Amino acid sequence: MEESEHRHGYRPDLGPEAVVVTAQQMQQIETHLFEAGLPVPALMEKVAGQITQWLLPHYPRDRAPVAGIIVGPGHNGGDALVVARELHHQGYQVRPWYPFPNLKPLTAQHQTYLDYLGIAGVTHSDELLGCDFIVDGGFGIGLTKPLSGEFAAGITALNAADRPIVSIDLPSGLDTDSGAALGTAVRATHTLCLGLWKLGLLQDAAQPWLGQAHLIPFDIPQAAIEAVLTPSPARRRITAAAAIARLPLPRSPIAHKYTAGHALLIAGSRQYGGAALLAGRGAIASGVGMLTLVVPESLRPMALSQLPEALVLGAAETAAGAIATLPAAVEWDQYDVVACGPGLTLAATTVMAAAWSGDRPLIFDADGLNYLAQRDPQRAIRERRAATLLTPHPGEFRRLFPDLWAQAVTPSAAAYQAAQTGCTVVLKGAISTVAHPNEPVWFNPTSTSALARGGSGDVLTGLAAGLAAQLMQRQRSGADALLASAIAAVWWHAQTGIAVAAEQSVLGCSASQLARRLPTVLTSHL
Repeated sequence: MEESEHRHGYRPDLGPEAVVVTAQQMQQIETHLFEAGLPVPALMEKVAGQITQWLLPHYPRDRAPVAGIIVGPGHNGGDALVVARELHHQGYQVRPWYPFPNLKPLTAQHQTYLDYLGIAGVTHSDELLGCDFIVDGGFGIGLTKPLSGEFAAGITALNAADRPIVSIDLPSGLDTDSGAALGTAVRATHTLCLGLWKLGLLQDAAQPWLGQAHLIPFDIPQAAIEAVLTPSPARRRITAAAAIARLPLPRSPIAHKYTAGHALLIAGSRQYGGAALLAGRGAIASGVGMLTLVVPESLRPMALSQLPEALVLGAAETAAGAIATLPAAVEWDQYDVVACGPGLTLAATTVMAAAWSGDRPLIFDADGLNYLAQRDPQRAIRERRAATLLTPHPGEFRRLFPDLWAQAVTPSAAAYQAAQTGCTVVLKGAISTVAHPNEPVWFNPTSTSALARGGSGDVLTGLAAGLAAQLMQRQRSGADALLASAIAAVWWHAQTGIAVAAEQSVLGCSASQLARRLPTVLTSHL
């Protein structure tokens, strides 16, 4: 745990922005609050008040908006009815839709009061199609079976109407933990997650349904969180504070290039020369003191011209242009970290075997992972002498661990493999995950499809290698340095993609631009 987390008893790793909970854990935390004396109606009023305050500026009443309200049978529906009441008092027209005949007592009580206020419910979802926006209070946490009947048909119709929909806690129809749609689900414009982040919202499967996700905190006492998440959360979101705390900052005023880390990057082939350049640019952007780049001899002039900051070593190559053997100048002991794989092709087997058998902390990516998949990966990783970071996308993960083919490649699968093998795993995706043995699983919650470009992963590999080399110089163990660099690099890489996409659209973020913008984007966060 970082030193700053102990100051004044504050635990940012247990704060609402960082904590990720399952449905069961959230229910346990709420039960703890109720047993401590918090009335259920008071919590409902507080939550609904926060939701209303979020809605008012997003859907201003000067446009005389009409709000549709989807009312579920439980307390999610009760939250929606309190929101309806408050919007009514603010001058909005509201149209509650009651697709369920039987409501929980507290929810039914709020319906009775809306009837008293003259707010008539509608009988069919079609009557919501003309609303300016819709509040989805159908089902929150704990849904276990698919939506059905009139309700499912209504949701399908509302999705097709392309009306703005704001879901309370999570879109109705999603599994709280897996994020998977249980058949039909609400396709939200915004999702207002209540109290603490739910695990399902941080799964790739949920992303097409969420729209923009926002946390609506309701002042959960730290003691209630700690009472359930003991000794510490098993899952955390990568916040800006968490990522920045793991960067090699501040740098000593008497630092020099030999104290700022030395990374060895083995990359590229005649076929994939760009991968070496992009990974090299990512490493240089990290601020690493020294970068040695090994490429096929035929690529050395290009690499020298494009990466003047690096020490470029040309290697003997095969007839097809892959690295055949490492240059004699490569002495493992002089490097803090080795990164291997981008653009190598499987013809560079000898080189990848040498990197794998070495005693340096190692980042294996791309063809390094493909090489490993042809062996017995689990055994090879367990038997490796030094710390290892693997950076697969789901397809590479399946090739590495084919016993998981029958399952979705999820953060849980990454955490399982990290625990089984002792390595650190970055599972790349819409929500990239960092898993490490005996540590929380870290989710990077904000990213962009602008990063769905060839070369983006090469930049990430270089960035992580450069950060890890610097952290090793700060007396970190290899495993700690790789974990910290993975968390920081995944966040930094994603934030840069977001910044470039904001200026040039999701279509305009090339890997070269990504690498070039890394330093300025970090500066904006510092």
